[in-house]
Parts: sequence; structure tokens; C-alpha cells
Amino acid sequence: MNVSAAVMAVIGIAATFAPQEMLERSGAHAGFPAVLLVQILGAVYLGFAMLNWMARENLIGGIYSRPVGLGNFFHFAIAGVALLKMVLNGSGRNAAIIAAAVIYSALATWFGAVVFTHPTAKTQSAE
Repeated sequence: MNVSAAVMAVIGIAATFAPQEMLERSGAHAGFPAVLLVQILGAVYLGFAMLNWMARENLIGGIYSRPVGLGNFFHFAIAGVALLKMVLNGSGRNAAIIAAAVIYSALATWFGAVVFTHPTAKTQSAE
């Protein structure tokens, strides 16, 4: 959860405070509608980062935090597939897209394992 929160916080902060730069770096036109959309997406990422940070100590596979795990799984799986598709068809052959595809795929795999396997509680030492 800490890694997921950190990844989303970095993306969210960048999208919120530097949307024009992100769009220009990606080769997109940095017009008003696109900038607004990237800033709104940044807010979504920051919200998800905060959710993950606040839920980091919870048993994610359990009944109460299962929605957190499923939301993360779907986010990372769908975005990871889109990024991998972009890399494999040749339109996203730069280091940033490849790195994002690897990170998203790893987090999707991890959240899939967490959500679709039986959770185990942390063992507590007897004091």
C-alpha cells in the first residue's frame, strides 16, 4: 500500500501542478480542455493516494478493505494493459512509458494476489 500510495501521489502532484508540462512532454496539445482534464485526473490520483495511505495498516483482503483492494486492482490492471498495449504496438517506445508499464503491471499483479487469495492476519507477538 505504501508503494501504491507513493506512485499515485507523485503522479497526482505532477498532474495537478504541472499539467501543461506533462502534456507538452507527451507531445499533446496543452490547450485549456486538456489541461483541465489532466488537473482533474491529478485530483483523482491524489485522492486514491490518500485512500491507500490511510488504509495501509488494514488487512486489504478482508471484508472491510476489499473495496480498496479491488479499486486498486482494477485501476492498475486496466492502465497496465493499456500501457503494455502501447509499448507492444510500438507507439510508446520511450523510457517513461516502458517504466510506467512495468510499475503498473507489477502493482496490478500484487493487488490481484492480495484481492484474490485468502488474507492472513499479521502475527502478533505475545507480550
